Amino acid sequence: MTDAEARDAIIIALDMSREEALELCDKLKGRARWVKVGMTLFYRYGPTIVDEMRERGLNVFLDLKLHDIPFQIHGAAYAASLSGADILSIHGLGGAQMIAEGRAGAEEAAEQRGGNRTKLVAISVLTSMDQAALSSIGVESPVAEEVSRLASLAVGAGADGIVCSPQEAADMRALLGPDAMIVTPGIRPAGADVGDQKRISTPAAAIAAGASKLVIGRPITKADDPAHAFEDIVAELV
Repeated sequence: MTDAEARDAIIIALDMSREEALELCDKLKGRARWVKVGMTLFYRYGPTIVDEMRERGLNVFLDLKLHDIPFQIHGAAYAASLSGADILSIHGLGGAQMIAEGRAGAEEAAEQRGGNRTKLVAISVLTSMDQAALSSIGVESPVAEEVSRLASLAVGAGADGIVCSPQEAADMRALLGPDAMIVTPGIRPAGADVGDQKRISTPAAAIAAGASKLVIGRPITKADDPAHAFEDIVAELV
């Protein structure tokens, strides 16, 4: 992997205030290429926070985990796509019709604003969940089996890829092929605090397994020197 490819693979999770997010982005200017805007930021500041990230030359993964009836998801994906998001997350558990309507909404927005369509990635099983947590909500299938089932359904219905833990990345690459986008949260450099993640991996291991994008938050955002922490991860991947 080249230096440029490594930088393009890392998505920094901005789960913080707007002021902290903008300050961090300024520290990482010229280094980072992708950020994740999740519910913490988007629910408070709305589409303007996406605008502010894009004005800084950053690509945006808008991680809203859309999950509702198909009609609502069509409108939500349309609105989110108009914000300029490059990738948008949607729940695989919503079913094929819901995902198809999300894809239709993203296509409609792309026609209106011009440019590339927002890519859709389907949430499979949250990386904070293990087998016991899955069983507690009535899903008795093994985690890997449930991820595969949802991935096949989602991509078949029009999603561009899947969000899964790095532990399932190799299976997802084999199942979905070379062009699918495989986004993996739960990335922790060696020695980093695990936090609330259950199914984790190091950056290099996740890429080797077939991940396209690595979502990394606290190991970078909570580091004493975020730029140095980011560059250490880049160096691990090259």
